[in-house]
Amino acid sequence: VDFDLILEKVKDLNVLAGEGISQIEYTSGGARLRQPDPLPLTLYQNGIAMFNGPFRPYEDPSTQQCLQDIMDGYFPSELQNRYPDGI
Repeated sequence: VDFDLILEKVKDLNVLAGEGISQIEYTSGGARLRQPDPLPLTLYQNGIAMFNGPFRPYEDPSTQQCLQDIMDGYFPSELQNRYPDGI
């Protein structure tokens, strides 16, 4: 696993997702600025965990697809169900 490439691509994807850019959240009394919620991704020597979820070893095909999507410069395709309108 090329950790340097993954970290570089995650930084690029964070910029695309609006890292550091506040969004307007309308409330009953007006509006306020809020930062988008982060999507936690933890890299381990032998696997990953997303959303503080279960550990996923690198040998798992879904983990390999997730990391390949990231290394190709895309948001993981497995997130489409959770974020149908995009990240």
